[in-house]
Amino acid sequence: MIAIIGAGPAGLMAAQVLSEAGYAPTVFDAMPSAARKFLIAGRGGLNLTHAEDFDLFASRYFEAQAFLQPALETFSPNDMRLWAESLGFETFVGSSGKVYPLDKKAAPLLRTWIHKLKANGTQFKMKHRWVGWSNDVWQFETPDGLKDYSFDAVILALGGASLPHLGSTGAWTTILKDKGLEIAPLKPANMGFNVNWSKVFKEKFSGTPLKNVELSFRDINENLQSKLGELLVNEYGVEGSLIYTHSKYLREQIEQKSPFRVYLDLFPHRSESQLKQQLSAKQGKQSLSAFWKRLGLDGVKASLLREVLAKELLSEPELVAKTLKKFPLSLESYRPIEEAISTAGGLAFENLDEHLMLKDFPRVFCVGEMLNWEAPTGGYLLTGVMGQGKQAAQGLLKLLQRE
Repeated sequence: MIAIIGAGPAGLMAAQVLSEAGYAPTVFDAMPSAARKFLIAGRGGLNLTHAEDFDLFASRYFEAQAFLQPALETFSPNDMRLWAESLGFETFVGSSGKVYPLDKKAAPLLRTWIHKLKANGTQFKMKHRWVGWSNDVWQFETPDGLKDYSFDAVILALGGASLPHLGSTGAWTTILKDKGLEIAPLKPANMGFNVNWSKVFKEKFSGTPLKNVELSFRDINENLQSKLGELLVNEYGVEGSLIYTHSKYLREQIEQKSPFRVYLDLFPHRSESQLKQQLSAKQGKQSLSAFWKRLGLDGVKASLLREVLAKELLSEPELVAKTLKKFPLSLESYRPIEEAISTAGGLAFENLDEHLMLKDFPRVFCVGEMLNWEAPTGGYLLTGVMGQGKQAAQGLLKLLQRE
């Protein structure tokens, strides 16, 4: 029996490759149904991959790029689109380059995928939580008690430790550490950051998007990181795509020194001198709020100014213009891993060969978010894990075909 432990996208892609080659893998998972995190990702429109130039795409994996390159070449962004289309789901490229199925839904695609896997001979054993491994015996906790299995080969696709209620708890780290494998501590990735908002600001603007702003700061290597985009103000601080893109760099800075200050350009398409000139115009009998509103300065952006400037300073055009162009935002800490979209840290690449098989444990492969890599949101995570699932399954096929 070939076992795949973990029914997320990495495990399912491994099952697809093996079943299409004539094998009948068995997929085990602790949850009652497969790919729960994948379904959650579909709530915001299922972002499958990204249509940018491949070299730029590959660079999004930070220091892990070289190790992950074979997986990305095995299952490229274009391959992701062809895969979705093979299941009957046309894709399109959104304005930001993100690729979605036409209906932007995860559930129909997942249902079709699992139906195809079952038709090709893949079996599923749900509510089977992997709890141990000794010699050739693999132990699972099931509704009927502990069960032991022996396998010819195993692909582990156990996920990280983010959103543990969906199945990935990170409990596997203890099992693999006991086997002498090197594991980097699991940390949150693509998470929010805490900001000490005033009570009034929190109550009024929690859940408000801050659109068309530019975030800038220096990373731990003193490289300038800067990007235009959107973030979301919430009760604890900030989150959203602009934050997630930089979450690795921000986490590293906060681990060295907290709080860490970043800067927002609240009006990136106007210069400081233009803003100063507009703010210096005669206010007349208008209130300051009404005057600002005419300039496009209202709502959350106006209230951000009030968070950092004393009332008597709000009528000083030069200071207000400077603050709008370089708004100081102090990030106190990052949110816990349980809330994060994904995980950094995990099984070190040094444990694996070029097929993602454990060097010390032949016929045991490891794929997906459980490995020590991270990437921003935008389709990079899904493409990365599915590519690894395919890479490992192809490696296993080579092994089986040699025998």
